[in-house]
Amino acid sequence: MQGVLAGAAVAGAVHAAVNARLLRTPPADPPATAARVRVVVPARDEAHQLGPCLDALTGQTGVPRLDVVVVDDGSTDGTAAVAAAHGARVLAAPPPPPGWLGKPNACARGAAEADDVDVLVFVDADVRLAPHAVAGAVALLDAHRLDLVSPWPRQLAVTPVERLVQPLQQWLWATTLPLRLAEGPGRPSMAAANGQFLVVRRVAYERAGGHGAVRGEVLEDIALLRAVKRSGGRGVVVDGSASARTRMYAGAAELAAGYEKSLWSALGGSPAGSIVAGAALAAVWVLPPLAGGRAGLVGYLAGVAGRAATARRTGGRVWPDSLTHPLGVLALDVLLVRSVLGHHRGTLRWRGRTLTG
Repeated sequence: MQGVLAGAAVAGAVHAAVNARLLRTPPADPPATAARVRVVVPARDEAHQLGPCLDALTGQTGVPRLDVVVVDDGSTDGTAAVAAAHGARVLAAPPPPPGWLGKPNACARGAAEADDVDVLVFVDADVRLAPHAVAGAVALLDAHRLDLVSPWPRQLAVTPVERLVQPLQQWLWATTLPLRLAEGPGRPSMAAANGQFLVVRRVAYERAGGHGAVRGEVLEDIALLRAVKRSGGRGVVVDGSASARTRMYAGAAELAAGYEKSLWSALGGSPAGSIVAGAALAAVWVLPPLAGGRAGLVGYLAGVAGRAATARRTGGRVWPDSLTHPLGVLALDVLLVRSVLGHHRGTLRWRGRTLTG
């Protein structure tokens, strides 16, 4: 059995290395686009983050027809005032109706009445875009006949807990998702996306039902890509490490709350499926190193190699962080169990709201 598990770890590392070569990257010097682009920034109590985000959007090059909309999602900290001071158009999101979560509701408000727009871009307030980011993403849509791209930002991990867990996001899809096959329409289960920076053609967005189709989804980004694929569109995660950067969670407490709100559905699509997926992760990348022996060493080194290949390709820290890979997977599984329990008890909260999705 140890040999089988080690073989699975080796296969995962090989797949991650292949995906590192296949991962599409927006051009660093994209041509100017004639597309009419609306950037939607959903913001709830983001006054401390919003200014630098909007400054980066104002500095976008190659997008002469750019419209920036900040959707104030019931903020109490002056978010709307900061947005207005930076020249953005501000819309107020109504309270989420029954069945809606806050972020899908805010995104839908920002995308409303966009008949004169060709491309919708959704950007979180804690993301900092490079000047070529939007034009580069649009160029990638055009070059590969895609309807949606999700440029995964470079994830800034500062504290030990962040460095332990945060890089697992990219490692998971690099290890498990066949990127080229995942680009095509259909196969909605083959989807990885990051709502921190997501770019979609308006016609494909509306054909998929927009954020109304994912109104109750905690992971609305992945759900939106799946809706686009189900409706005949093409989309995939792409490299955004040179286009965007963000520190998703600052410190252990914020990271734990952020992961627990969604892990119950992130890995397997449901609490039961996620538990099965978490058990599989532990079996392949945690148990063999603990068991020791030659097979355990092979499994450990394969996990380190896959983690290193992914980090190198996505702008992460390679060494020494990759060496702690089994501990990271174990920490992720602990967060998963807490997420499933919180979902079952109805105690999961985020940004002051109870999550019922």
